[in-house]
Amino acid sequence: MHRVICLVLLSSPWIFPCEGYNPCCAQPCQNQGVCLSKGADAYECDCTRTGYYGVNCTTPEVFTLLKSTLKPRPSLVHHFLTHYKWIWDIINNISYLRDTIMRYILTSRSHLVDSPPTYNADYDYKSWEAYANLSYYTRSLAPLPKNCPALDLPNAKQVVEKVLLRKQFIPDPQRTSLMFAFFAQHFSHQFFKTDFKKGPAFTEALGHGVDLGHIYGETLERQHKLRLFKDGKLKYQVADGEVYPPLVKDVQVEMHYPPHVSEEQKFAVGHEAFGLVPGLMMYATIWLREHNRVCEIMKQEHPDWNDERIFQTTRLILIGETIKIVIEEYVQHLSGYHFKLKFDPELLFSQRFQYQNRIAAEFNTLYHWHPLMPDNFQIQNQVYGHHQFIFNNSIVTEHGISNLVESFTKQRAGRVAGGWNLPVAVQGVAVKALEHSRAMRYQSFNAYRKRFNMKAYSSFEEMTGDKELAAELEKLYGHIDAVELYPGLLVEKPRPNAVFGETMVEMGAPYSLKGLMGNAICSPEYWMPSTFGGKVGFDIVNTATLKKLVCLNIKGPCPMVSFQVPDVKYQKTSLENVNSSTGHSTQNNINPTVVLRERSSEL
Repeated sequence: MHRVICLVLLSSPWIFPCEGYNPCCAQPCQNQGVCLSKGADAYECDCTRTGYYGVNCTTPEVFTLLKSTLKPRPSLVHHFLTHYKWIWDIINNISYLRDTIMRYILTSRSHLVDSPPTYNADYDYKSWEAYANLSYYTRSLAPLPKNCPALDLPNAKQVVEKVLLRKQFIPDPQRTSLMFAFFAQHFSHQFFKTDFKKGPAFTEALGHGVDLGHIYGETLERQHKLRLFKDGKLKYQVADGEVYPPLVKDVQVEMHYPPHVSEEQKFAVGHEAFGLVPGLMMYATIWLREHNRVCEIMKQEHPDWNDERIFQTTRLILIGETIKIVIEEYVQHLSGYHFKLKFDPELLFSQRFQYQNRIAAEFNTLYHWHPLMPDNFQIQNQVYGHHQFIFNNSIVTEHGISNLVESFTKQRAGRVAGGWNLPVAVQGVAVKALEHSRAMRYQSFNAYRKRFNMKAYSSFEEMTGDKELAAELEKLYGHIDAVELYPGLLVEKPRPNAVFGETMVEMGAPYSLKGLMGNAICSPEYWMPSTFGGKVGFDIVNTATLKKLVCLNIKGPCPMVSFQVPDVKYQKTSLENVNSSTGHSTQNNINPTVVLRERSSEL
């Protein structure tokens, strides 16, 4: 009987141990209290700095009780931030108010992420190995102890088929574009790079953050093969008068291409898997052009600098551009807030903040946003199925970057939350994600809700908001506390008119903002003009936008470019009229002596 209770209520606040097993398997310590086993039939809870006390850390201290009474629910805060636009329009135009709210958002979210890191897949207790070994992903919740009874979980493939797999495409009501979907995929691959030779708990991206390893390569050897070693630039090729990444045969770096891909379509970039889909290679090409464009500006500003200094300074500038675009446009879009987010590292200079970051395994699991992908991809007047789209770099060169950008901006992505929207083409990836999370002994979906200050769900229908989906989940799991993190994130009811559910946002935002603002360039020691080559380089960072990134690196008119599918007709603008601070274009600067053109303030 005890074993049955352990199986069903492993993540519930029951105080008795599982007979014959580690008593901490029953997770008796609540509110982030730490469980210490004392033999097979005893344990103690360390409630230090949890705000609770008692045998199981369940009795709130006076301040905790007061705080929990006054603190609004995440759903209420989200409602306020996504409604009452007229109020937010006023706040957004008052610098002091905007800065104060942004500072609070950054600190309140970032403090939910442990820094320094605490656990990893092999250590459910604090240890020097868990802290110092960068080859592991860290963990927000300790893994279940190894000597716990095996949970009677449903077959992973069955879970995917019953509650995740797409019946028909469900478009995102937030009008998220494929431009956003591919940005998410390309951006996150610089720090989500699992080392499957070692196992799902390990990462090859030892920078654990925004270091642009997907542009420059994870190792110095790969970086050197991709560099031109002249004027700080990266190697490139010219096709139809436009710059594209070099070929594998010319730079001799490893890329993951199947045998049927021709040598002339095997582009070489920083991340070896970016030949998978044209959306990834599109962004890789844009960033290659941007790197070489900025190098040309640095060369003009500092004619005495050597290749190495130009390269290193340009890399820092591109890191800054990335973080600004991610916070002010990417995170802004997925939040749905009327409050205008702001990238300003100085907001945290007076705060207690650690400029370091470790990528959590749960963050990696959370970022499996495959429902964003449609069943087909429409580029100009052509429609490509998944089998025609993957490993097809000819799409990039045949249509050109401008047409790809506009086509991806016009096509709506799928809704992530709500279940039943995972493309059949990535079914195997979803099964592996669930199997890997089991191998790493994740705690339950409800356990993670409580870890990130949300109320645990009490029923399947409360979680999904859908009777049919709830019934399928109950057949699979039997008890609400048995639902796992990965499927829970994808079946949770979406917020009104949003791409995600509550848990995805409330978990994802702390990881994201801590990783972005914990970057070295955001520290007081780095955040100054001289780090970025002076005022000109600093201005490139501080004025960066997605539109500039694209339009300063293509020929001809500026295409439609947005993370949200526009609901009004868009008129192309000619780049001949464009002008902005430090808005030089070197995409056409195949000959280094070509005169740099100014671009319009519309950017």
